[in-house]
Amino acid sequence: MISISLCMIVKNEENSLERCLSSVHKAVDQIIIVDTGSTDSTKQIARKFTRHVLDFEWIDDFAAARNYAFSQADMDYILWLDADDVLMEEDLSKLLALKSDLKPDTDSVTMKYHLAFDEHANVVSSLRRNRLVKRSNQFRWIGAVHEYLEVGGQIIDSDIAVTHCGDDRDSDRNLKIYMKRQSKGEIFSPRDVYYFANELKDHRYFEMAAVYYQRFLDDGKGWIEDNIAACGKLADCYHELGDSSKELACTLKSFEYAPPRPEFCCRMGYYFMQKNDYSTAAFWYKQAIENPAPDTSWGMQNLSCSTWLPHLQLCVCYDRLGFHELAYRHNEAARHFQPEHSAVISNKTYLEEKLGIVHESGTTAVSSV
Repeated sequence: MISISLCMIVKNEENSLERCLSSVHKAVDQIIIVDTGSTDSTKQIARKFTRHVLDFEWIDDFAAARNYAFSQADMDYILWLDADDVLMEEDLSKLLALKSDLKPDTDSVTMKYHLAFDEHANVVSSLRRNRLVKRSNQFRWIGAVHEYLEVGGQIIDSDIAVTHCGDDRDSDRNLKIYMKRQSKGEIFSPRDVYYFANELKDHRYFEMAAVYYQRFLDDGKGWIEDNIAACGKLADCYHELGDSSKELACTLKSFEYAPPRPEFCCRMGYYFMQKNDYSTAAFWYKQAIENPAPDTSWGMQNLSCSTWLPHLQLCVCYDRLGFHELAYRHNEAARHFQPEHSAVISNKTYLEEKLGIVHESGTTAVSSV
């Protein structure tokens, strides 16, 4: 059985750290907590779980802090988490099983990262990260902001998920770091250009974000998943700026990098719905359902776009085209994922009356799609 060091960097995490450590401590053999300047009870909470609570002077560099934490580990493998992450019980069980069975020639294990959920606890946003790495390989973190762990060798894609429970308390932090670096005249890597654009967009500086997304794409040196994501985010910027032609152009540009992803198929479907071209819209929504991104995809996935959303939109399209039975079937498919969604409920009532489907009570109700 392998041994695991959990390595974390923290600052003012008194509201989340105990929840995180309680969810994972049974699976790890050592916990390393590196504090970058807490002024609350974070370090006291950490000491409930470990004696390895260390201080690191914050220098606006996340990779430096994470690399220091990794350097303190003693076990065979290193697991990393943020304080606002947790392992659900089933994922803790999976990690314990992995710990027992993992072959020692494994260099890294990827895990799913569940970022957002709907009101029914369905995952709507997810990606993959290298989470468990062999310590002897001395893999390094790279990047002052939105850092990444550079790994190689034998990599296993697991079905373990880490669940993010963050509240974005310090939402200006990364933007301020980028702005400081920019003011010093630092030359950004393509990855930095992309993430700087993300920060600008998240803070609603859409025109400036569009400039940096375009610069990133024009440079042609980005990771393919970032290229695809940048097309979508640039389309979002132009949508906010009211430029539908550029929004469409960005959506189409994503097809240069990979087969159409569900998110972009839904974008295309919505574009044609706005033009009342329901037949073409239906084509694109069907593509979203029939061509989901693989579960091992490293890019950000909006899982709504391959599950309930295209079915709901197909219901609307087929109703407008007069294919009410087909509309009803797609609404039922959407209802499988979103049984309490107001539009799904309204569509069901409307279409059952349209098709003469009688409720168990013997009554029908009138609504509209």
